Amino acid sequence: MSNYDIKDSKYAEGGRRRIEWAEREMPVLRQIRERFAKERPLEGVRVSACLHVTAETANLMRALQAGGADVVLTASNPLSTQDDVAASLVTHFELPVYAIKGEDNVTYYKHLHAALEHKPQITMDDGADLVSTMHKERRDLIPNVIGSMEETTTGVIRMRAMAADGELMFPVVAVNDAMTKHFFDNRYGTGQSTIDGIVRATNILLAGKTFVVAGYGWCGRGLAMRARGLGANVVVTEIDPLKALEAVLDGYRVMPMVEAAAIGDFFVTLTGDLNVIDRHHFEVMKDGAIVANSGHFNVEINIPALEEMAVAKRRVRPFVDQYELKDGRQIHILGEGRLINLAAAEGHPASVMDMSFANQALATEYIYLHGHELGKKVYAVPEEIDREIARLKLEAMKINIDTLTAEQEHYLNSWQEGT
Repeated sequence: MSNYDIKDSKYAEGGRRRIEWAEREMPVLRQIRERFAKERPLEGVRVSACLHVTAETANLMRALQAGGADVVLTASNPLSTQDDVAASLVTHFELPVYAIKGEDNVTYYKHLHAALEHKPQITMDDGADLVSTMHKERRDLIPNVIGSMEETTTGVIRMRAMAADGELMFPVVAVNDAMTKHFFDNRYGTGQSTIDGIVRATNILLAGKTFVVAGYGWCGRGLAMRARGLGANVVVTEIDPLKALEAVLDGYRVMPMVEAAAIGDFFVTLTGDLNVIDRHHFEVMKDGAIVANSGHFNVEINIPALEEMAVAKRRVRPFVDQYELKDGRQIHILGEGRLINLAAAEGHPASVMDMSFANQALATEYIYLHGHELGKKVYAVPEEIDREIARLKLEAMKINIDTLTAEQEHYLNSWQEGT
């Protein structure tokens, strides 16, 4: 193939081994791929996917290919690409990939446009960059699009904002909001992989440190749980009183970020919002503070403000930038403020991505079959898909559960019996 842009095809063999290793932990997606190979439900459908180019994503691409789809893949983050996986997808699976780890913004958007040149009928997004770029710059492609899937919280927020403004021109399935996605991927996947990225980048012991988690959504819950498990003293910052109360009852200290900034050793943002850690927070941080982001975009930490405050900057380790302030304090930013779990580590474990990408695969089939009947708004993953993925996962784990008896079902569906 000539229609791709990757770092180097010589990495392909290592990428194939990585893809095969991940597949061992993705039994649900494997079952879907086997069914797709028999039924070919996506025969000839053009799919453009803008996702993190990882071994787990590669197995999703294989499933779509098995279903007959004509797939192109581009990166959804400049630092999340696994170059060996990209090479393997091109070399071994003849799938066009446009992704290079560390690519600059110009290259990133050039790759997005290459994926749009595929003239997709279905798109997949992780952060909504592909869909938003199409709506801004390639509206000529919109009439051919049946629908899209969105993988992450940030992207769903953007898609709902587009729908509210009347700008969304086709249906989008919020894969992120499926129970088998956010309940497991966001909590257990983000929790483990974020810790993994921080430890790989710093090699600093977490036990005994004050670990500040900004945001107590599903991702924040997972990270707080894992940081406490490693012996950290966890502080949560929140704007939502219900989530803040939940964090308190879960046993964490809760306070405003400006108070947490003065006592924290580690800071991680997981909110999807802008400048969660800002100039006035940097002003009170202690010497040696380590700041990372596990939200989708690198806007949660106001790095431009820190750049203005700093008198010196140097890279002290891979993925660790040290900023020295006028008073001699040093603040460390991990992974340039991008997703630390993918910048410095390998992203979520394959076993949780198994469910997330099973949702993507089945939602693709659903959109292809029903997209023409849907309005121009954001939809939840159908409950029957969510439950089927949970059932398949339990089956793969060789775990059985109870079923209702006829008597129990009748009782639950009646109102006559009482005390």
